[in-house]
Amino acid sequence: MELLGKSKTEMREICAALGEPAYRGGQIYHALYSERKFDLAAVTNLPAALRERLAKQARITLPEVKRRYASADGSVRYLFSLPAEEGKGFNTEDTESAEKRQEKSASRLRKAASVEAVFMPSEGRQTICVSTQAGCAVDCQFCLTAQLGLIRNLTAGEILAQVLLPLEEHKAQLAPQTNIVLMGQGEPLLNFEPVMAAVRIILDREGVGISPKHVTLSTSGIVPGIEKLGQEAVRPKLAISLNASNDEQRNLLMPINKKYPLSALLEACRSYPLRTWEHLTFEYVMLGGVNDAAEDARRVVRLLAPLKSVKVNLIPWNPGELPYHESSPERIEEFRRILVERGVLAFVRYSRGRDVMAACGQLALLETTATSAPLPILS
Repeated sequence: MELLGKSKTEMREICAALGEPAYRGGQIYHALYSERKFDLAAVTNLPAALRERLAKQARITLPEVKRRYASADGSVRYLFSLPAEEGKGFNTEDTESAEKRQEKSASRLRKAASVEAVFMPSEGRQTICVSTQAGCAVDCQFCLTAQLGLIRNLTAGEILAQVLLPLEEHKAQLAPQTNIVLMGQGEPLLNFEPVMAAVRIILDREGVGISPKHVTLSTSGIVPGIEKLGQEAVRPKLAISLNASNDEQRNLLMPINKKYPLSALLEACRSYPLRTWEHLTFEYVMLGGVNDAAEDARRVVRLLAPLKSVKVNLIPWNPGELPYHESSPERIEEFRRILVERGVLAFVRYSRGRDVMAACGQLALLETTATSAPLPILS
């Protein structure tokens, strides 16, 4: 019986089924997610007899850290080895090409996989970039992760482990604020239920305990998933990967647009129930000579004009073995200026960890020469 990924309710039910008071499940829940105790023997507020029973009947399975790649900027890219997952199939709300990629991957559903997360420390906070699938089926043309195809969905426990392990390994240096961004490998809204199961634990004060203001889910534009997310009582912030200023351009860069074109995507965004403190974020990867012209910026302004409370993050493209190049700093600044002058909040976001292939769009299981010294092995 696997405990990692279980909700508080599920933990209580497990204890009740063992003939124990249900509140013991809440104690296990808090110890695992809030205190990051990965060995049941260390949960000393449980009776010794219960710990012995749990040791025989339950487990907490952490992924193996195969490698750690340390960037010059302090970021660490984790390469995790995941066991075979006996279980669920794939969500098929996707483009035709992605469906075909999922079908091809079906025979590998039960195979072990590798996945990546990135720990990024900075002054006053740390940010953890988390993967929600091993590989990705969406096939964005400028993203190295797309070259992997979809290997399999991750479980809620495998998603949570990418948060818990880096936090525990860096606990002596943690800043007061932790940000979680679901922006690693995979499309979160194509693995909706496990992603939301993990997010609820991340946002729970008795779980990982991170504020919704500091957790962001990024999607390529899965319209039914956006609509479903908006109905969730507990949810992260939403970011949309826009990356183009019209349908023709976006069809080429992001094939998902053929199923969910900009008109449908922006209508879903217009209807999305923002909280009083919340912006809807649009991410725009700047590709030199492709989507970075002044006219592109003006079209983006027109696209976003009907929406309330938006901001745009302009992300310089991160190098990889793909037929694109970075926009010049001058082009990026001109693009930003056009947006701001027309009333759109816009910021340039330079990615961390580029030297170890840990930046946005670079998570493709690639080896680099920069490897960190081993950190303590967790029990």
